[in-house]
Amino acid sequence: MRVESVTRVFAYGSLIWRPGFAPRRRDPAVLHGWSRRFWQGSTDHRGTPDAPGRVVTLVRAVESACHGFVFELDPHGVLDVLDVLDALDQRESGGYERSVVTLTTPDGQAMGDAWAWIAHPGNPHWAGPAEPDALVDQIRSAVGPSGTNLDYVLELADALSQAEIADPQVELLARWLRTR
Repeated sequence: MRVESVTRVFAYGSLIWRPGFAPRRRDPAVLHGWSRRFWQGSTDHRGTPDAPGRVVTLVRAVESACHGFVFELDPHGVLDVLDVLDALDQRESGGYERSVVTLTTPDGQAMGDAWAWIAHPGNPHWAGPAEPDALVDQIRSAVGPSGTNLDYVLELADALSQAEIADPQVELLARWLRTR
């Protein structure tokens, strides 16, 4: 595989409802061996350095799968593939690294490779797991240049629900945030 030939992006967080570019196609996709978790601190979008928010990243989980969308970039669009990737590198700069992942369709058919931005343990904003009450308090109080952390979580929960993507972790966190 030549990475310069990868022209797709895997969306599992805010890219689902706000990609920031016009994809040629949007299709459901699954990344096996990874889970979506609110384990990344956000000091640049949904929080500040003094009060970081929590945003999702992908965490290795052998028996798990993360459902999202794959966006096909238009190599002949107003923005070429490199422009879109550069913009996403800037957007996802708070500890995320661009990585190539291999996706399947929801029914298990191979889809091929796509770019995904993953915040790995050890990056400067890594937050890791948290107790539910502490997580809820942190999300409820964090605000950054892109808005409240609460809005981020609820928009992700709503986008997944509208797409009929079940994610028990996101659903539980959204329920806690709506009821506490």
